[in-house]
Amino acid sequence: MTDRKRIYLDHAATSWPKADSVLAAVDDFARHCGAAAGRGGYASAQTAGSVISRARHLIATQIGAPSDDCISLHHGGTDALNAAIHGILRPGDHVVTTAAEHNSVLRPLHHWKQHHGIRLTIVPTDRGGQVDADQLLDAVTDQTRLVAVMSASNVTGAVQPIDEIGKRLSDHPAAFLCDAAQTFGTLPIDVGHSHIDLLAAPGHKSIGGPSGTGFLFTAPRLHDALVPSVQGGTGSHSESLDMPAQMPSKLEAGNLNVPAIAGLVEALKQHRDHADPIVQRSAAMAIRLHQSLAAIDGVTLHAAGAALPIASITVRGCAPSDLAAILDAQFGIETRSGLHCAAMIHGCIATDLHGTLRISAGHTSSDADIDAAIDAIRTIAAALI
Repeated sequence: MTDRKRIYLDHAATSWPKADSVLAAVDDFARHCGAAAGRGGYASAQTAGSVISRARHLIATQIGAPSDDCISLHHGGTDALNAAIHGILRPGDHVVTTAAEHNSVLRPLHHWKQHHGIRLTIVPTDRGGQVDADQLLDAVTDQTRLVAVMSASNVTGAVQPIDEIGKRLSDHPAAFLCDAAQTFGTLPIDVGHSHIDLLAAPGHKSIGGPSGTGFLFTAPRLHDALVPSVQGGTGSHSESLDMPAQMPSKLEAGNLNVPAIAGLVEALKQHRDHADPIVQRSAAMAIRLHQSLAAIDGVTLHAAGAALPIASITVRGCAPSDLAAILDAQFGIETRSGLHCAAMIHGCIATDLHGTLRISAGHTSSDADIDAAIDAIRTIAAALI
């Protein structure tokens, strides 16, 4: 890496920089413990197991899970979503989802449609990426087994009506799956209040943990129904060729990434102790970002509200890929261009040809960072008029 000044505004992809205490926790575990969790009775293996238990408890507490056993740990949000989707679906099922979803949801569902004959209903969004709860729920039938809705769009930042959808689904047998990749660590989540059956999130985004971490919450009513999609060693019931029947070990084949989870534990503790300021700071950045971008001539802001500091724009006369390259090369501002692994939403927000430029701030972003990006975009847009 060069020593040039970086203004990092791609937090929707991953948070950076990580807190020194998070990195120290990873390093400390790797250097001074290094044991596998659940694979031995000696002291350091027990230490590794305590890290896993601590992570489960902190996550369960943060999202209002009824038990730590409802939390399985995974190698990221994508891994957790796949565990949920492949675990709950059966051939011939009906699934309702939205055009806002990330490929972490749409690709597994497409696989099931192609290879297992599920019926898939994809509900469009409005021009800001917002899902209409009535339209989505009208698509649910007596045969629907799964309803999958992300909590907020990674493209526009639109926060979806999860509480309303969950409440209205609470008397339906379908499982309600929520991808919380963009809200875990930024907005409060309570799985009980929102009637969420399955909630997946990575640990490396807003919560500030290391890459290679994530979790899946599974409501108790689905513990027996969920079928493991990965088989292997779990450190328990080794005499049987069947995966363990109990949660969460049935979903945790193979060694867990304990050094990274140690970092996640530290990130979760930091967030627990500073949750209110983080939520307030995020909301203030969202307003600053959205209002400033909307005021620039030649810029189109593709948004529904300003609850998250994520903004997708297009600039008249400049392809998003070129805009991102100019911001990086001339201003040292790191953003993302393209379809953002969520191609279907772009048809709804009329950006399906080239996608958008996405600016996403995080807890470590400053007002100066956002203002620098706004000024740079204003300068580029003015030169194109």
